Amino acid sequence: MTLEEFSAAEQKTERDPDNVVLCLLAADEDDDRDVALQIHFTLIRAFCCENDINILRVSNPGRLAELLLLENDAGPAESGGAAQTPDLHCVLVTNPHSSQWKDPALSQLICFCRESRYMDQWVPVINLPER
Repeated sequence: MTLEEFSAAEQKTERDPDNVVLCLLAADEDDDRDVALQIHFTLIRAFCCENDINILRVSNPGRLAELLLLENDAGPAESGGAAQTPDLHCVLVTNPHSSQWKDPALSQLICFCRESRYMDQWVPVINLPER
């Protein structure tokens, strides 16, 4: 399983969206007022729906960054500058193997997305609490 920022993975995904199994859209209350970001999210959601990619909305991008970047505990960059937080507003989860069901956590997450669609919640929201 691989996690990639959308901007870095966008070209690769457009060529082969079959390996993408989940799209995480992360935004907080301030991001909800960002018109450009909301347009970007709308285009991403359309792409994901067209290619049968599960979508999950995450309410706390900062906490998501903490959870996904645990191995990057170096803190500030060695170049002397402050560490820059990567843009994780859209994270694509790819699975290069044809059988995504081998990962039980991913399987549960995909089932959660499917059950949410059955209840007419097309983009379920996960509220990540602060630490």
